[in-house]
Amino acid sequence: MNEWPTGRLLSTAARLVEHAWVEALDRLGLTHAGLIVLHLLGSGPLSQAELAREARVQTQTMSRTLERLEREGYVARVRDERDQRRHSVTRTDAGTAAWKQARTIETDVFPQLNDGSALREALLAIISTSSARRW
Repeated sequence: MNEWPTGRLLSTAARLVEHAWVEALDRLGLTHAGLIVLHLLGSGPLSQAELAREARVQTQTMSRTLERLEREGYVARVRDERDQRRHSVTRTDAGTAAWKQARTIETDVFPQLNDGSALREALLAIISTSSARRW
């Protein structure tokens, strides 16, 4: 590995981090998409359409994520009295607890990165530079 190019090291590290995150989230009954929804609901109730827009996904995709979160007891959907087609989505106490646990995944899974600020800054620079060239 010491002779691997930096790109290969970064790619391998990304895959390993992704696997670790998926496993840790799975233990909480969450997916990446579910974690994003719980985060977005931290500021208060939103409609399914608002959540989809904020998460930058299709409403149909958001519907599946909400169904899973509702099954797990992490969100509640309430029909809007003024518009029967609209549901207001809120984070439940269980959803808040799961979200708080998920916030520590990074340090739980990678304690060796006590202060990952230097790594974080390097990754942000790579992403910023690469995405500017690509898009």
